[in-house]
Amino acid sequence: MSGLLLENKNAVIYGGGGAIGGAIARVFAREGARVFIAGRTQAKLDAVARDIAAASGTVETELVDVFDQQAVEKHADAIAATAGSIDIALNAVSVVHDQGTVLADLSLDEFMRPIDGFLRTLFITSKAVARHMGRGRPGVILTLSEPGAKLAVGGILGHGVSAAGKEAFSRLLAAELAPDGIRVVDIRPHAVVDAPAEGSYTKDVFQQFATAAGQSVQEFLDEGGMAQGTLLKRLPTLSEVAETAAFLASDRAGAMTGTVANLSGGALVD
Repeated sequence: MSGLLLENKNAVIYGGGGAIGGAIARVFAREGARVFIAGRTQAKLDAVARDIAAASGTVETELVDVFDQQAVEKHADAIAATAGSIDIALNAVSVVHDQGTVLADLSLDEFMRPIDGFLRTLFITSKAVARHMGRGRPGVILTLSEPGAKLAVGGILGHGVSAAGKEAFSRLLAAELAPDGIRVVDIRPHAVVDAPAEGSYTKDVFQQFATAAGQSVQEFLDEGGMAQGTLLKRLPTLSEVAETAAFLASDRAGAMTGTVANLSGGALVD
């Protein structure tokens, strides 16, 4: 039996050039998957692909606008035609949104931005890949959410509703796809402590909170309320998120579906 978690698996990662998507792509490839990374910035995709190729992994890149349903479906069809199937899919797409503005000052557009953006891409990517999964070959769709799905704090209306929506979407999709042998698992990391340094959009998202606290974003993550609000008194790392994703995508997690893997460091207890 191979020691590789994802040997002979075909995995597509949307947002594969980002901090989280790229970290997961590298681990998937290390664990034997043939990785297809899609995104909107070729330079970022190429940087991840170079790392994977340097480690003798197998990777292909494609510029894809995940808000374009036809483009996503065409890309998924091409992967299935080339590789024979899609076994694993992850949506790690980023949608820049407001955090820190309360209702009185929040516009409708800013409130709706993460809700429409994240859920629209989840629907589009899930529908595109599900057609090429199951039917005797296990399939896995991984999603990403945030502790905002459960938190009751001010200033995160749009963010919290979108996070809760992603978890509800994943749970309900799991019920629909289970008869076809397709699992759906959501991963809920807290703010990922080393993601801003790797170019994550979360640096801009957290800037308002950090400025209000008189700190840099990294100080806010390392020393501020983010880490102190967890049981472990620390935030998860990109490596921890990526390693967990590889396990959840593997057959070793074959009994898990319709649930949330809480990587918040204990910020929330389900």
